[in-house]
Amino acid sequence: MSIIDNKKTFFDYFIEERYEAGLVLEGWEVKALRARRGHLKGGYVVIRNSELFLIGTHINPLHTTSTHLHADPTRTRKLLLKTNEIRKLIGKVEQRGYTLVPLNFHYKNARVKCEIGLARGKKLHDKRETEKKRDWAREKAQLLKNTMR
Repeated sequence: MSIIDNKKTFFDYFIEERYEAGLVLEGWEVKALRARRGHLKGGYVVIRNSELFLIGTHINPLHTTSTHLHADPTRTRKLLLKTNEIRKLIGKVEQRGYTLVPLNFHYKNARVKCEIGLARGKKLHDKRETEKKRDWAREKAQLLKNTMR
């Protein structure tokens, strides 16, 4: 079950591969994600010391969070993957010019997971083509709907 999706990513990037990573979260962040109080729009994944970190995602704290805790909504969160997957991603990102972007947050066995994508940036003409295909699909659906009546 998806919690938060990053729709902008599919417009800006070609997604080559997808990986499911665990997240190191605090309690207030899990509660806020259950209430769907966050977004991934400006998020990206960075590699530091052979570890993956999620930067730029925003999780708004709930008003019921304890008063003695100062919540940082844009803090850096560690991603958990197997060592061989991390090595594979490091090789592709450093050698071939790919980037890692968060695609969505979702639940798996009562835990919050982050799906990350190995992505290659789109050029302006690719974005225009994507937009034309989306418009044509919308027009086609309307035409089919009108002919069914």
